Amino acid sequence: MPETEAGTLTAPIPAKERPGGTLYRGREGMWSWVLHRITGVAIFFFLLVHILDTALVRVSPEAYNAVIGTYQTPIMGLGEVALVGAIVFHAFNGIRIILVDFWAWATRHQKLLFWIVIALWVVTMLGFAPRHLMNVFSH
Repeated sequence: MPETEAGTLTAPIPAKERPGGTLYRGREGMWSWVLHRITGVAIFFFLLVHILDTALVRVSPEAYNAVIGTYQTPIMGLGEVALVGAIVFHAFNGIRIILVDFWAWATRHQKLLFWIVIALWVVTMLGFAPRHLMNVFSH
């Protein structure tokens, strides 16, 4: 049996008595939390780079044009799909978070709301990605 700091013995909690299905145990609530943070950080860094590269136009128009030229590649086109995917997920999940924060019904049904967010994200990306990628790879 493991010892605690005070030296008393404690028995491990049997698996059948452990709380299951709680919000942060690797289920939908946890994945939603993790993805929301990842997309938020990714969007922040995109905005930082965007501000910096846009500021180049005042410093050196030639440098600005060179940077913008590097953005017109298929790899950056794929990056744009990832950026839009991050923004769309972050927005839909933000609405889910607002609902969970303010309505008891949403708290009880947060798993369903997570899957609704995923479904809306998939539908939105299916509408955006093919058209965007056709433009990226047709030039």
